[in-house]
Amino acid sequence: MRKAKPKKRYILPDPKFQDTLVTKFVNYLMADGKKSLAYGIFYDAIDIVNEKTGENGLEVWKKALNNVMPSVEVKSRRVGGATFQVPMEVRPERKTSLGIKWLISYSRSRNEKTMVERLANEIVAASKGEGAAIKKKDDTHRMAEANKAFSHFRF
Repeated sequence: MRKAKPKKRYILPDPKFQDTLVTKFVNYLMADGKKSLAYGIFYDAIDIVNEKTGENGLEVWKKALNNVMPSVEVKSRRVGGATFQVPMEVRPERKTSLGIKWLISYSRSRNEKTMVERLANEIVAASKGEGAAIKKKDDTHRMAEANKAFSHFRF
């Protein structure tokens, strides 16, 4: 067990929109330390979303991210030799990180040619309430609903 909790690291806002959430998203998107490339992918995807929807691309992205964030999840809990899936509320920080991870991972698994197109299309789909990332959130919620009987095992 740690003696003291590590200090929370604060991230700087991104250069274009001055938003820390964008920086966090880009940090998850980044591969092999290539941050400028990740920023390029994100900004180009936002531009494509802007063209496709005719709305502000950043607002559509935020709406998509809010649609993907789960509010409940299940955690394994051992009680007397049996393992139960106990539904738990999701902390706000974990909510955003899960939403970001799902949006990026399901963007990567899409069939479009470039990552910019994949990300843009996944953002548009998620803002409409469809797509693989939304399906993942619904599955998580369904799992929590199915195991509501074990909610008294919360820790």
